[in-house]
Amino acid sequence: MNFRRGRREDYPEINLIPFIDILLVIVIFLAVTTTYARFAELKINLPTSSAEQTPSQPKQIEVAVAESGRYQIDNMTIGDASVEELAAALQKAAGSMSEPVVVINADARAAHQSVVNVMEAARRVGLSRITFATQTAP
Repeated sequence: MNFRRGRREDYPEINLIPFIDILLVIVIFLAVTTTYARFAELKINLPTSSAEQTPSQPKQIEVAVAESGRYQIDNMTIGDASVEELAAALQKAAGSMSEPVVVINADARAAHQSVVNVMEAARRVGLSRITFATQTAP
């Protein structure tokens, strides 16, 4: 006797298409977020030295400019001087120094023209390295 005549036995079916879609999305995500090694970078070998370099202080010419327009070059008072006189005093102060630095110490109330005169005199003598000294506010 066959009591199962009209009934057909269904086997469980696994649908693989959604599973493949999820795996494909995961593979794309991993491919996008992965960083690859860069082989085109520059490889630089820096030179080495066995001796330590000591910083050398450049030679300086101190120029002070007072509020009244008087000048002082390396503790030698010039007074009210023209650009030519300043140039001669700078040339004398530079002597045989190679590439000295002209440090201008100008009073806060000194006229701009007085400072420009020092810069012009330094240019005429051939001193191109000029800096200004400042102080911090109390």
